[in-house]
Amino acid sequence: MVAYIWPIALIVLSNLFYNICAKSFPSALNPFAALTITYVVAALLALIMYFLTKDEKSGLLLEYAKANWVPFVFGLCLLGLEAGFIYTFKAGWPISSAYIVTSAFLSILLIVVGFLLYKEPISWNKIVGVAVCLLGLWIINK
Repeated sequence: MVAYIWPIALIVLSNLFYNICAKSFPSALNPFAALTITYVVAALLALIMYFLTKDEKSGLLLEYAKANWVPFVFGLCLLGLEAGFIYTFKAGWPISSAYIVTSAFLSILLIVVGFLLYKEPISWNKIVGVAVCLLGLWIINK
């Protein structure tokens, strides 16, 4: 049960502090300069976590050799996500509604992506979820 719950807790807590940080960036600081600091810290922490969790037989270069296009595109996606939120908050979006709006649109897109790319069924629960997202967007924009 813990193996099922802890990743969700990690995502929720990380997202909470992520949005607090994105909203709190100094307005005079160039977001891309700030992100260089962010990625250096993340790279160092990832390296430490790699050594704490690695299989004794593997090495970092051997792990890199297993990589395909995904980590490179993932890096581009992370940069877009982080810069997008920083600029969203710099533009004046409230922290409470910016995440709701982006999550609502993302949820709708992921239902379509799940269906088209991964053959996930579209259920009534998902349709109701989309309706709730759209209702939430309507309420926020009123």
